[in-house]
Amino acid sequence: MTDAKIPDHDLEHLSAWLANGYHGDMAYMTRHRELRAHPEQLHPGTLRVISARMDYLPADTETIKLLNEPEKAYVSRYALGRDYHKLIRKRLTQLGRQIEAAVGEHGYRAFVDSAPVMERPLAQQAGLGWVGKHSLILNRQAGSFFFLGELFTNLPLPVDKPYENNHCGRCTACMDKCPTRAIVAPYQVDAGRCISYLTIENKGPIPVELRPLMGNRIYGCDDCQLVCPWNRFAKPTREPDLQPRHQLDASDLVALFLWSEAQFLERTAGSPIRRAGYECWLRNIAVALGNAPGSDSVIAALKSRLDYPSALVQEHILWALNRHAAGIKTAICRYRN
Repeated sequence: MTDAKIPDHDLEHLSAWLANGYHGDMAYMTRHRELRAHPEQLHPGTLRVISARMDYLPADTETIKLLNEPEKAYVSRYALGRDYHKLIRKRLTQLGRQIEAAVGEHGYRAFVDSAPVMERPLAQQAGLGWVGKHSLILNRQAGSFFFLGELFTNLPLPVDKPYENNHCGRCTACMDKCPTRAIVAPYQVDAGRCISYLTIENKGPIPVELRPLMGNRIYGCDDCQLVCPWNRFAKPTREPDLQPRHQLDASDLVALFLWSEAQFLERTAGSPIRRAGYECWLRNIAVALGNAPGSDSVIAALKSRLDYPSALVQEHILWALNRHAAGIKTAICRYRN
């Protein structure tokens, strides 16, 4: 529980991040500065913000192993189940009703990554944890594999003590492990280099120099969290809706690349993956196939999509095929020598 206020240093940090252009093409981050600075304006009469978290790490996914299997697809752990937005918003709304049943009618509104809410500063002010060097909230008992959501209320409830300690110390594991070196400084993530941004928010070409670094990550990236020492305390989710669907925790790249658009829409219904769209889904997998071993099935799958009516998809398929062709030439030269 915290006041509906954002500390000045967090607003200054946001301004510096935007000034450096680290938001990529996310133009919406530059808008609604007044609302970000004054969250109470999002819901008239707001006095307090209840910040909540929900664990999302599935229990039975072999995360690290999957990253070492280049023919498999890696999907960020948060996106394996149903879309968390509706799930958490529903729970928070239920909480608002329960409070109402206990104390009487009060104004409240739930937010889950659905408005210009600076949720991490609010979470820290509410005592949920500290902002790690990877820019995510860390909790000593739960790591960082959890969602955040907020319930705005006009009740003058008692506030919690802000979490003022930072337990990252001299550790730079998240910075060192980032495949594309997107964490350019402690607490500074350049979205234009971040695989999560590149595979989800970015709707254009993926920079050529970053494609080989993406490995088999087709939707999001968890490397900075997987290597974080505090995530040894991360707890598996008990929420059925967040369990993996359609075997997305262990699917072959080729199989996913051959999904028709109808299959994509059917199998991502109610999933955060739908946000990327089918075109970017193919773009992302084409890059991963370019990084995979050049088997006959990989080459055949890439060639089968060359007539897909999208210059964006075709560009990434050709890149992947050329990468494999170059690899074959190199192997022949080595054999002859």
